[in-house]
Amino acid sequence: MGIEDFKNGTGQRLYARAKQILPGGAQLLGKRAEMYLPELWPAYYSRASGSEVWDLDGRRYLDFTMVGIGAQTLGYADPDVEKAVIDAVKSTPMCTLNPPEDVGLAELLLELHPWADMVSYSRTGGEVMAKAVRIARAATGRDEIAFCGYHGWHDWYLSVNLAGGDDLKGHLLPGLDPLGVPRGLTGTTHPFAYGDLDALRKVVEARGNKLAAIVMEPVRGAGRIPGFLEGAREIATKNGSVLLFDEITAGFRMNTGGAHLVYGVDPDIATYAKALSNGFAMAAIVGRKSVMEAVQKTFISSAYFTERVGPAAALATITKHRKLDAGKTLTEIGTRVQAGWKKAAERTGVPLTVTGIPALAGFGFQDPDAPALMTLFIQEMLGRGFLASDRFYPTVRHEEQHVSAYLDAVEAAFGKVADARAKGDVRSRLLGPVKHTGFARLA
Repeated sequence: MGIEDFKNGTGQRLYARAKQILPGGAQLLGKRAEMYLPELWPAYYSRASGSEVWDLDGRRYLDFTMVGIGAQTLGYADPDVEKAVIDAVKSTPMCTLNPPEDVGLAELLLELHPWADMVSYSRTGGEVMAKAVRIARAATGRDEIAFCGYHGWHDWYLSVNLAGGDDLKGHLLPGLDPLGVPRGLTGTTHPFAYGDLDALRKVVEARGNKLAAIVMEPVRGAGRIPGFLEGAREIATKNGSVLLFDEITAGFRMNTGGAHLVYGVDPDIATYAKALSNGFAMAAIVGRKSVMEAVQKTFISSAYFTERVGPAAALATITKHRKLDAGKTLTEIGTRVQAGWKKAAERTGVPLTVTGIPALAGFGFQDPDAPALMTLFIQEMLGRGFLASDRFYPTVRHEEQHVSAYLDAVEAAFGKVADARAKGDVRSRLLGPVKHTGFARLA
């Protein structure tokens, strides 16, 4: 079966139906086929194991994308995590009484984060960030938030675009319209660029006594900027604002726990999801007692905050992650891939920029028609049996032979991209439209 046949694959046919009955086709923007390879991306999986994925037509791929959008540091279908989940399911996931794993998980998280005193749970990343922001506001009695980076879909975050601009363009994606977000939230969120302490100081000077929290990811695409986290910590302390580190993406990538532990800067509260539980729905906030006790002043409660599968999965994940020293392995794999991208670009003449810490690696083509070039790259890689994109989040199940095969395919795909770029016929080589790079309504 050739790459042309993907247009008629079971996954694409099902995705066409999904767009008629599911707004946007998929429940996560990052899983829309249009974000990868419109009209060809297989869209659905039948099963996954380790670093391998099988689509609905039984085709096998090696997954060198974000691998479950960053959730699976231990790889797909880890047997120890699955056993813990199966045991939890057999004992029943929901009960009038509480699961004892709640306490065990809290003890483990506090052991990993000696600066923290208390833990509170949720089940998804966006939800736990909304909860954390509520806690910060309740603890300080203030309303406004200064932030940099990506922090989910909830009203508090998207409200920054209510002023009529596209302020989230530099933090997440361009074109996010805040329809449905109450206009009354205008002016309650204030963005600044990662690494720009002067910009943060200006926000604090203008809104200081109204800032409940300074919210940021400790590290992301640009890598750590020396002095930035330390400066933000000093500013937050002086201003009486809660310093909130969003570790939903960076957490458990470099080490077992938060990236801030590597950098030696402690927040007041930190949030986790994704890799916390290796693909099962679980999220947590760890924090100082002075902030966390505000949970009891406001109202934050949900039945599924108390189900058993999430904490059971998280306990098994963290235990194995620490035993394997998974952060070290992820960094080693990511470092090799980043070096491989650079070498392949040098050999083929493709203009490339490599970004991110090794465990959250990314690259981009330096060309005015970069989206079309990336679409061609993804198309070439799919034809070679790889799910690929502009980012790669390694797992411990990306074995040496997998990485070698991937980098060989990358060099071949870069060669095709370079040839198309030189001949000026990139778009004529695409078997479908150019991939989306931001939020767009789907027809």
